[in-house]
Amino acid sequence: MTDWTTVATTDELQPGDRKAVFVDDEPVLLVRIDDDYLCVADVCTHDGQPLGDGPIADGQITCTRHGARFDLTTGDALCMPATEPVAVYSVQIDDGQIRVRPGGAESTAETETPTVPAAGQAPETDQDGTAETTAGSDAEAEVEETAGASAMLEALREVIDPELMVNIVDLGLIYDIREEDDEVVSVDMTLTSPACPAGPQLVQQSKMALERLEGVTEARINLVMTPPWTPERMTDDARDKLGIF
Repeated sequence: MTDWTTVATTDELQPGDRKAVFVDDEPVLLVRIDDDYLCVADVCTHDGQPLGDGPIADGQITCTRHGARFDLTTGDALCMPATEPVAVYSVQIDDGQIRVRPGGAESTAETETPTVPAAGQAPETDQDGTAETTAGSDAEAEVEETAGASAMLEALREVIDPELMVNIVDLGLIYDIREEDDEVVSVDMTLTSPACPAGPQLVQQSKMALERLEGVTEARINLVMTPPWTPERMTDDARDKLGIF
Protein backbone atom coordinates (compact mmCIF):
# COMPACT_ATOMS: atom_id res chain seq x y z
CA MET A 1 0.00 0.00 0.00
CA THR A 2 1.27 3.48 -0.88
CA ASP A 3 2.46 5.48 2.09
CA TRP A 4 0.39 8.34 3.42
CA THR A 5 1.24 11.76 1.98
CA THR A 6 0.79 14.92 4.03
CA VAL A 7 -1.05 17.46 1.88
CA ALA A 8 -2.23 20.14 4.33
CA THR A 9 -2.95 21.02 7.93
CA THR A 10 -6.42 21.30 9.38
CA ASP A 11 -5.81 25.02 9.95
CA GLU A 12 -5.41 25.60 6.22
CA LEU A 13 -8.94 24.63 5.24
CA GLN A 14 -12.14 26.13 6.52
CA PRO A 15 -15.51 24.52 5.70
CA GLY A 16 -16.09 24.94 1.98
CA ASP A 17 -12.37 25.38 1.20
CA ARG A 18 -10.43 23.24 -1.24
CA LYS A 19 -6.79 22.68 -2.10
CA ALA A 20 -5.20 21.23 -5.24
CA VAL A 21 -2.03 19.21 -4.60
CA PHE A 22 0.01 16.39 -6.09
CA VAL A 23 0.26 12.90 -4.64
CA ASP A 24 2.75 10.55 -6.30
CA ASP A 25 2.88 13.03 -9.21
CA GLU A 26 -0.90 12.79 -9.68
CA PRO A 27 -3.12 15.89 -9.29
CA VAL A 28 -5.66 15.52 -6.48
CA LEU A 29 -8.24 17.80 -4.93
CA LEU A 30 -8.72 18.05 -1.17
CA VAL A 31 -12.08 19.45 -0.07
CA ARG A 32 -13.45 20.27 3.36
CA ILE A 33 -17.23 19.91 3.75
CA ASP A 34 -18.29 20.84 7.29
CA ASP A 35 -15.94 18.72 9.43
CA ASP A 36 -15.25 16.12 6.75
CA TYR A 37 -12.20 16.08 4.48
CA LEU A 38 -12.64 14.44 1.09
CA CYS A 39 -10.06 13.82 -1.61
CA VAL A 40 -10.45 12.83 -5.25
CA ALA A 41 -8.34 12.85 -8.37
CA ASP A 42 -8.38 16.35 -9.84
CA VAL A 43 -9.22 15.09 -13.33
CA CYS A 44 -12.60 14.91 -15.07
CA THR A 45 -12.92 11.41 -16.54
CA HIS A 46 -14.82 12.81 -19.50
CA ASP A 47 -12.11 14.98 -21.02
CA GLY A 48 -9.11 14.87 -18.67
CA GLN A 49 -9.45 18.47 -17.54
CA PRO A 50 -9.06 19.63 -13.89
CA LEU A 51 -12.11 19.58 -11.64
CA GLY A 52 -10.69 21.98 -9.06
CA ASP A 53 -12.57 25.12 -10.12
CA GLY A 54 -15.94 23.41 -10.38
CA PRO A 55 -18.86 24.33 -8.12
CA ILE A 56 -19.42 22.09 -5.10
CA ALA A 57 -22.88 21.41 -3.67
CA ASP A 58 -24.45 18.52 -1.74
CA GLY A 59 -21.15 16.66 -1.61
CA GLN A 60 -20.77 16.76 -5.39
CA ILE A 61 -18.45 18.62 -7.74
CA THR A 62 -19.35 19.70 -11.27
CA CYS A 63 -16.85 20.05 -14.10
CA THR A 64 -17.04 23.58 -15.51
CA ARG A 65 -16.35 22.48 -19.09
CA HIS A 66 -19.20 20.13 -19.92
CA GLY A 67 -21.24 19.76 -16.76
CA ALA A 68 -20.14 16.26 -15.68
CA ARG A 69 -20.83 15.78 -11.96
CA PHE A 70 -19.08 13.51 -9.46
CA ASP A 71 -19.72 12.35 -5.91
CA LEU A 72 -16.82 13.52 -3.73
CA THR A 73 -17.22 10.61 -1.32
CA THR A 74 -17.45 7.70 -3.76
CA GLY A 75 -16.07 9.24 -6.95
CA ASP A 76 -19.15 8.09 -8.89
CA ALA A 77 -20.00 9.85 -12.13
CA LEU A 78 -23.51 11.16 -11.52
CA CYS A 79 -24.43 12.56 -14.92
CA MET A 80 -23.37 12.67 -18.53
CA PRO A 81 -21.15 13.28 -20.33
CA ALA A 82 -18.96 11.42 -17.80
CA THR A 83 -19.49 7.67 -17.50
CA GLU A 84 -16.43 6.70 -15.44
CA PRO A 85 -15.84 7.56 -11.76
CA VAL A 86 -12.92 9.64 -10.53
CA ALA A 87 -10.39 8.01 -8.23
CA VAL A 88 -10.96 8.62 -4.53
CA TYR A 89 -8.30 8.90 -1.85
CA SER A 90 -8.36 7.80 1.76
CA VAL A 91 -7.96 10.69 4.22
CA GLN A 92 -6.32 10.50 7.63
CA ILE A 93 -6.09 13.27 10.24
CA ASP A 94 -3.16 12.95 12.63
CA ASP A 95 -2.22 15.71 15.07
CA GLY A 96 -3.56 18.41 12.76
CA GLN A 97 -1.90 16.92 9.67
CA ILE A 98 -4.09 15.87 6.75
CA ARG A 99 -2.68 12.82 4.99
CA VAL A 100 -4.04 11.03 1.95
CA ARG A 101 -3.27 7.95 -0.09
CA PRO A 102 -4.89 6.25 -3.11
CA GLY A 103 -7.79 3.93 -2.50
CA GLY A 104 -10.68 5.49 -0.64
CA ALA A 105 -13.76 3.71 0.56
CA GLU A 106 -15.37 1.59 -2.10
CA SER A 107 -18.29 3.14 -3.86
CA THR A 108 -21.64 1.96 -2.57
CA ALA A 109 -23.61 3.51 -5.39
CA GLU A 110 -24.61 1.21 -8.19
CA THR A 111 -24.82 2.47 -11.72
CA GLU A 112 -28.35 1.64 -12.73
CA THR A 113 -29.46 1.31 -16.31
CA PRO A 114 -33.24 1.51 -16.17
CA THR A 115 -35.19 -0.48 -18.71
CA VAL A 116 -36.59 1.89 -21.29
CA PRO A 117 -39.75 0.58 -22.97
CA ALA A 118 -39.82 0.63 -26.73
CA ALA A 119 -41.86 3.35 -28.35
CA GLY A 120 -45.53 2.66 -27.85
CA GLN A 121 -44.92 -0.06 -25.24
CA ALA A 122 -47.19 0.12 -22.21
CA PRO A 123 -45.38 1.34 -19.10
CA GLU A 124 -44.95 -0.87 -16.08
CA THR A 125 -47.19 -0.30 -13.11
CA ASP A 126 -46.41 -0.35 -9.43
CA GLN A 127 -48.39 -2.13 -6.75
CA ASP A 128 -51.13 0.47 -6.57
CA GLY A 129 -51.58 0.39 -10.33
CA THR A 130 -50.00 3.79 -10.96
CA ALA A 131 -48.13 3.86 -14.24
CA GLU A 132 -44.38 4.32 -13.96
CA THR A 133 -42.83 5.73 -17.09
CA THR A 134 -39.43 6.86 -18.24
CA ALA A 135 -39.21 10.38 -19.60
CA GLY A 136 -37.25 9.15 -22.60
CA SER A 137 -39.68 6.41 -23.57
CA ASP A 138 -42.72 8.70 -23.27
CA ALA A 139 -41.10 11.44 -25.30
CA GLU A 140 -39.95 9.06 -28.01
CA ALA A 141 -43.36 7.41 -28.24
CA GLU A 142 -45.05 10.79 -28.51
CA VAL A 143 -42.69 11.89 -31.26
CA GLU A 144 -43.09 8.69 -33.27
CA GLU A 145 -46.86 8.86 -33.14
CA THR A 146 -46.85 12.31 -34.71
CA ALA A 147 -47.64 12.23 -38.42
CA GLY A 148 -44.48 12.50 -40.53
CA ALA A 149 -42.19 12.47 -37.50
CA SER A 150 -40.48 9.18 -38.39
CA ALA A 151 -38.73 10.71 -41.39
CA MET A 152 -37.73 13.69 -39.28
CA LEU A 153 -36.30 11.46 -36.58
CA GLU A 154 -34.26 9.62 -39.18
CA ALA A 155 -32.95 12.94 -40.47
CA LEU A 156 -32.04 14.03 -36.95
CA ARG A 157 -30.12 10.80 -36.41
CA GLU A 158 -27.55 12.29 -38.78
CA VAL A 159 -26.78 14.93 -36.16
CA ILE A 160 -23.96 13.64 -33.94
CA ASP A 161 -22.98 15.01 -30.54
CA PRO A 162 -19.26 15.77 -31.08
CA GLU A 163 -18.41 15.04 -27.44
CA LEU A 164 -20.13 11.67 -27.14
CA MET A 165 -20.16 10.65 -30.83
CA VAL A 166 -23.77 9.47 -30.57
CA ASN A 167 -26.68 10.89 -32.54
CA ILE A 168 -29.08 13.24 -30.76
CA VAL A 169 -32.12 10.97 -31.20
CA ASP A 170 -30.50 7.97 -29.52
CA LEU A 171 -29.22 10.29 -26.78
CA GLY A 172 -32.82 11.25 -26.10
CA LEU A 173 -32.35 14.96 -26.81
CA ILE A 174 -35.51 15.26 -28.92
CA TYR A 175 -38.56 15.97 -26.77
CA ASP A 176 -41.20 16.77 -29.36
CA ILE A 177 -41.78 17.35 -33.08
CA ARG A 178 -44.80 19.33 -34.27
CA GLU A 179 -45.85 19.96 -37.85
CA GLU A 180 -47.03 23.53 -38.21
CA ASP A 181 -48.77 25.24 -41.15
CA ASP A 182 -47.11 25.99 -44.49
CA GLU A 183 -44.45 23.25 -44.34
CA VAL A 184 -43.04 24.48 -41.05
CA VAL A 185 -41.98 22.09 -38.27
CA SER A 186 -41.19 22.91 -34.67
CA VAL A 187 -38.84 20.76 -32.58
CA ASP A 188 -38.26 20.84 -28.84
CA MET A 189 -34.79 19.56 -28.03
CA THR A 190 -32.49 19.68 -25.03
CA LEU A 191 -28.81 19.17 -24.23
CA THR A 192 -27.06 16.70 -21.95
CA SER A 193 -25.98 19.70 -19.88
CA PRO A 194 -26.83 23.42 -19.92
CA ALA A 195 -23.08 24.03 -20.16
CA CYS A 196 -22.67 21.87 -23.27
CA PRO A 197 -20.40 23.87 -25.62
CA ALA A 198 -21.75 22.00 -28.65
CA GLY A 199 -25.28 23.37 -28.13
CA PRO A 200 -25.26 26.00 -30.92
CA GLN A 201 -23.71 23.50 -33.33
CA LEU A 202 -26.33 20.83 -32.57
CA VAL A 203 -29.18 23.30 -32.97
CA GLN A 204 -27.91 24.54 -36.34
CA GLN A 205 -27.23 21.04 -37.65
CA SER A 206 -30.69 19.90 -36.56
CA LYS A 207 -32.29 22.78 -38.41
CA MET A 208 -30.31 22.04 -41.57
CA ALA A 209 -31.07 18.29 -41.41
CA LEU A 210 -34.82 18.90 -41.24
CA GLU A 211 -34.90 21.59 -43.91
CA ARG A 212 -33.28 19.17 -46.37
CA LEU A 213 -36.42 17.02 -46.17
CA GLU A 214 -39.03 17.28 -48.89
CA GLY A 215 -42.03 19.21 -47.63
CA VAL A 216 -40.12 21.10 -44.94
CA THR A 217 -39.30 24.69 -45.77
CA GLU A 218 -38.54 25.88 -42.26
CA ALA A 219 -37.50 24.09 -39.07
CA ARG A 220 -37.80 25.93 -35.78
CA ILE A 221 -35.56 24.44 -33.08
CA ASN A 222 -36.63 25.29 -29.55
CA LEU A 223 -33.88 24.61 -27.01
CA VAL A 224 -35.48 23.65 -23.69
CA MET A 225 -34.02 22.56 -20.36
CA THR A 226 -37.24 21.41 -18.69
CA PRO A 227 -37.54 18.61 -17.91
CA PRO A 228 -33.76 18.24 -17.54
CA TRP A 229 -32.11 15.51 -19.58
CA THR A 230 -31.08 12.31 -17.78
CA PRO A 231 -29.18 9.22 -19.02
CA GLU A 232 -32.41 7.20 -18.76
CA ARG A 233 -33.54 8.86 -21.99
CA MET A 234 -30.85 7.09 -24.02
CA THR A 235 -31.60 4.11 -26.21
CA ASP A 236 -29.86 0.77 -25.71
CA ASP A 237 -27.69 1.49 -28.77
CA ALA A 238 -26.48 4.73 -27.21
CA ARG A 239 -25.68 2.97 -23.93
CA ASP A 240 -23.73 0.28 -25.78
CA LYS A 241 -21.65 2.87 -27.60
CA LEU A 242 -20.88 4.69 -24.37
CA GLY A 243 -20.12 1.51 -22.45
CA ILE A 244 -23.06 1.87 -20.05
CA PHE A 245 -24.60 -1.49 -19.20
